[in-house]
Amino acid sequence: MIILAAAFVKGGIWEHKDKRNPRLLLHICCAGCGVYVSSLLQKNYKIVLYYYNPNMHPKAEYKKRLKEVVRVAKKYKLELILGPHSHDKWLEKIRGMENEPERGIRCEACFRDRLEKTVQVAKKRNFDFFTTTLTVSPHKNFDIIKNIGFDMEKKYGVRFLCQDFKKDGGFQKSIKLSKELDLYRQNYCGCEFSRQVGKPKMKSL
Repeated sequence: MIILAAAFVKGGIWEHKDKRNPRLLLHICCAGCGVYVSSLLQKNYKIVLYYYNPNMHPKAEYKKRLKEVVRVAKKYKLELILGPHSHDKWLEKIRGMENEPERGIRCEACFRDRLEKTVQVAKKRNFDFFTTTLTVSPHKNFDIIKNIGFDMEKKYGVRFLCQDFKKDGGFQKSIKLSKELDLYRQNYCGCEFSRQVGKPKMKSL
């Protein structure tokens, strides 16, 4: 695990009995989603970004998105933790689901893997909350991610910040911020399977 950048950000979206700013580990899937969520939460939490996306393929795409995430971290002066990019291990985790439709059970397994790794890091580092930028996308079903998040909260004892970031025009705001900062916006979710199908008309996950 590599820490790429560090800074301090004040936080606290709710009123807390103590005056300590709650620490939030934010799983960031890409700069486009991360720039909006970071701007939304930075006044209310002490945010640390966690870039763990072993689904991303090819390696050049993973690195391209990481480079943009670093730009977001620098803009908001946030610490960025880099998780492992173990694509071969990820393929083992979704073995047998390769031909499942995009937004199907393979994607759900991928969400679970990324959120579980996030909460494990959050627990190890004594964070108060964890959450993910995945819900910014209109192509991601909030209820699926919410249920996984609460499963992880129950399993590991770290609170899941349950928020649908696409609400209140969140996706549109992410596009606007991305354009203002000239951030790279990808045209597929990340894995080779989503890359192959592009933008299919499929069931919603």
